[in-house]
Amino acid sequence: MDSLNSTLSVPSIVRPPFFFINGFYNIPHVKYYYIFLCFVFVVTVLGNSFVMFIICTERSFHTPKYITMLNLAIADLCESTALIPNLIKTFLFDSQYISFDACMANMFFVFLFSSMQSATLTVMAYDRFVAICLPLRYNTINTNTTMAVILITVWTYTSVFMILTIALITRLSFCRSIVVDSYFCDHGPIFRLACNSYYPNYVMVYINIVSFLYIPLIIIVLSYMFITRALFKIASWEGRLKALKTCSSHLMLVAIFYFPIIGTYIAALYFSLHPNVRIINTSLSYAIPPMMNPIIYVLNTEEIKECTKKLFKLKKVAAVKEQSLLSVIGPD
Repeated sequence: MDSLNSTLSVPSIVRPPFFFINGFYNIPHVKYYYIFLCFVFVVTVLGNSFVMFIICTERSFHTPKYITMLNLAIADLCESTALIPNLIKTFLFDSQYISFDACMANMFFVFLFSSMQSATLTVMAYDRFVAICLPLRYNTINTNTTMAVILITVWTYTSVFMILTIALITRLSFCRSIVVDSYFCDHGPIFRLACNSYYPNYVMVYINIVSFLYIPLIIIVLSYMFITRALFKIASWEGRLKALKTCSSHLMLVAIFYFPIIGTYIAALYFSLHPNVRIINTSLSYAIPPMMNPIIYVLNTEEIKECTKKLFKLKKVAAVKEQSLLSVIGPD
């Protein structure tokens, strides 16, 4: 009877207590790269925090366009915080072991916020489409409430998708190796370590790529096709350039986010990439866009530039007044 029960019993899932994040392979002076990523993280935090502060404090920025910009800054800041500090701690301080639960949490947050960057860029394309193609109806179609509902829906869908992705990882048994050939708890390198069938995880990879890379990019391209068509209907070149200028920042963000990722995928199809090349490309693809996004918006958005100048001018005036007051009062 006992032998029958043991025969019919479902095999238990084997979970390792920890994974070993392998990272780069024998790259000389690789610590300088981690120091560079530390610099990138500091700039990312300062830049996105500044954009969030400006949008939240300036009432004139409480519009659908700037709500999406705020959402992108939040996603950028959270994605960098989930990825870079952990990466620096792992390799710069030789702490490459990570517990199973911590690894799942790291995977969830990195992919959640990076996917939200792609989704937010798509929502921004929708905002520019309505603003240029339907300018007279913009204020009725794209209200703050409408934009809030769209963003909440996107956050909900992305969160549920990532929870499902992590749930499918937890059904795997890891009895071959615990060495992850990546610089963080990457989805692909981890599920390929399983000794039972990982076909559902393999399917999720393609659904993820289609949902958060190809479909958003297709929507963005279609939006700009309609925007280009609308621009040719504007009689004056000045009007066309003025309308196009409102899209320039978004187009730069799209190029910085999508081109490195797509380039890496295309290169992997035709060439055998060294693991170090793949890891450096993907790490830069995750790290650089969150740093560049606030810089591009501050430099290319006239309203933010004017608000920034006004803010620093007020601080300068306040400092001069304080200094004058102290000189009148004199030392105690």
